Amino acid sequence: MNIGPEMLFLLLLAFLLFGPKRLPEIGRRLGKGLAEFKRASNELKGQLENEMRLLEAEEREKKIAPPAPPLPENTVAVAAPSVPAAPDPQLSLPMADPPQAVAAAPPVEGPPSPGPGVEGA
Repeated sequence: MNIGPEMLFLLLLAFLLFGPKRLPEIGRRLGKGLAEFKRASNELKGQLENEMRLLEAEEREKKIAPPAPPLPENTVAVAAPSVPAAPDPQLSLPMADPPQAVAAAPPVEGPPSPGPGVEGA
Protein backbone atom coordinates (compact mmCIF):
# COMPACT_ATOMS: atom_id res chain seq x y z
CA MET A 1 0.00 0.00 0.00
CA ASN A 2 1.47 3.28 -1.14
CA ILE A 3 0.62 6.16 1.25
CA GLY A 4 1.67 9.53 -0.12
CA PRO A 5 2.77 12.49 1.99
CA GLU A 6 -0.64 14.20 1.59
CA MET A 7 -2.49 11.19 2.99
CA LEU A 8 -0.05 10.89 5.89
CA PHE A 9 -0.54 14.57 6.71
CA LEU A 10 -4.37 14.21 6.69
CA LEU A 11 -4.25 11.18 9.00
CA LEU A 12 -1.94 13.00 11.44
CA LEU A 13 -4.18 16.09 11.38
CA ALA A 14 -7.34 13.98 12.03
CA PHE A 15 -5.54 12.22 14.91
CA LEU A 16 -4.61 15.55 16.50
CA LEU A 17 -8.06 17.13 16.01
CA PHE A 18 -10.31 14.25 17.08
CA GLY A 19 -8.07 12.16 19.29
CA PRO A 20 -7.59 8.40 19.40
CA LYS A 21 -11.02 7.69 20.99
CA ARG A 22 -13.17 9.38 18.31
CA LEU A 23 -11.26 8.32 15.18
CA PRO A 24 -12.77 4.78 15.04
CA GLU A 25 -16.28 6.20 15.47
CA ILE A 26 -15.70 8.76 12.69
CA GLY A 27 -14.27 6.01 10.46
CA ARG A 28 -17.37 3.84 11.01
CA ARG A 29 -19.72 6.74 10.20
CA LEU A 30 -17.71 7.59 7.11
CA GLY A 31 -17.78 3.93 6.01
CA LYS A 32 -21.55 3.64 6.57
CA GLY A 33 -22.14 6.86 4.65
CA LEU A 34 -20.05 5.68 1.72
CA ALA A 35 -21.82 2.29 1.74
CA GLU A 36 -25.25 4.00 1.74
CA PHE A 37 -24.17 6.29 -1.10
CA LYS A 38 -22.92 3.31 -3.11
CA ARG A 39 -26.17 1.38 -2.50
CA ALA A 40 -28.31 4.34 -3.56
CA SER A 41 -26.24 4.96 -6.69
CA ASN A 42 -26.44 1.26 -7.65
CA GLU A 43 -30.22 1.32 -7.12
CA LEU A 44 -30.57 4.42 -9.30
CA LYS A 45 -28.36 2.82 -11.95
CA GLY A 46 -30.49 -0.34 -11.89
CA GLN A 47 -33.71 1.66 -12.30
CA LEU A 48 -32.27 3.57 -15.25
CA GLU A 49 -31.10 0.35 -16.92
CA ASN A 50 -34.54 -1.21 -16.38
CA GLU A 51 -36.28 1.78 -17.98
CA MET A 52 -33.88 1.63 -20.93
CA ARG A 53 -34.66 -2.09 -21.41
CA LEU A 54 -38.39 -1.36 -21.35
CA LEU A 55 -38.03 1.40 -23.94
CA GLU A 56 -35.93 -0.84 -26.18
CA ALA A 57 -38.52 -3.63 -25.89
CA GLU A 58 -41.32 -1.24 -26.89
CA GLU A 59 -39.29 -0.11 -29.92
CA ARG A 60 -38.69 -3.73 -30.94
CA GLU A 61 -42.42 -4.49 -30.67
CA LYS A 62 -43.21 -1.52 -32.88
CA LYS A 63 -40.72 -2.77 -35.48
CA ILE A 64 -42.06 -6.35 -35.34
CA ALA A 65 -45.72 -5.42 -35.80
CA PRO A 66 -45.82 -2.63 -38.39
CA PRO A 67 -49.13 -0.85 -38.90
CA ALA A 68 -51.52 -2.14 -41.56
CA PRO A 69 -50.78 -0.78 -45.04
CA PRO A 70 -53.05 2.07 -46.13
CA LEU A 71 -55.94 1.31 -48.46
CA PRO A 72 -55.63 2.34 -52.13
CA GLU A 73 -57.15 5.72 -52.97
CA ASN A 74 -60.20 4.34 -54.79
CA THR A 75 -61.08 1.91 -51.97
CA VAL A 76 -63.61 2.89 -49.34
CA ALA A 77 -63.70 1.09 -46.03
CA VAL A 78 -67.31 0.45 -45.05
CA ALA A 79 -68.53 -1.39 -41.99
CA ALA A 80 -70.89 -4.27 -42.74
CA PRO A 81 -74.48 -3.34 -41.86
CA SER A 82 -76.11 -5.37 -39.18
CA VAL A 83 -78.88 -7.44 -40.76
CA PRO A 84 -81.41 -9.12 -38.51
CA ALA A 85 -81.65 -12.86 -38.94
CA ALA A 86 -84.52 -14.03 -41.17
CA PRO A 87 -87.29 -15.66 -39.20
CA ASP A 88 -87.79 -19.38 -39.59
CA PRO A 89 -90.62 -19.87 -42.15
CA GLN A 90 -92.09 -22.80 -40.22
CA LEU A 91 -92.35 -20.68 -37.07
CA SER A 92 -93.90 -17.69 -38.83
CA LEU A 93 -96.94 -19.57 -40.16
CA PRO A 94 -100.26 -18.30 -38.87
CA MET A 95 -101.56 -20.52 -36.09
CA ALA A 96 -105.20 -19.42 -36.37
CA ASP A 97 -105.69 -21.37 -39.60
CA PRO A 98 -104.32 -24.95 -39.08
CA PRO A 99 -105.15 -26.23 -42.60
CA GLN A 100 -102.78 -23.66 -44.14
CA ALA A 101 -100.04 -24.62 -41.72
CA VAL A 102 -100.41 -28.28 -42.63
CA ALA A 103 -100.49 -27.51 -46.36
CA ALA A 104 -97.33 -25.39 -46.16
CA ALA A 105 -95.40 -28.03 -44.20
CA PRO A 106 -93.04 -30.25 -46.21
CA PRO A 107 -94.34 -33.73 -46.95
CA VAL A 108 -93.39 -36.39 -44.43
CA GLU A 109 -91.54 -39.33 -45.89
CA GLY A 110 -91.25 -42.78 -44.41
CA PRO A 111 -88.45 -43.75 -42.08
CA PRO A 112 -85.01 -43.64 -43.61
CA SER A 113 -83.62 -46.87 -44.97
CA PRO A 114 -81.00 -48.53 -42.78
CA GLY A 115 -78.47 -48.46 -45.59
CA PRO A 116 -76.59 -51.12 -47.56
CA GLY A 117 -75.41 -54.21 -45.77
CA VAL A 118 -78.02 -54.06 -42.99
CA GLU A 119 -80.24 -57.10 -42.81
CA GLY A 120 -83.77 -57.31 -41.50
CA ALA A 121 -85.04 -54.06 -42.85
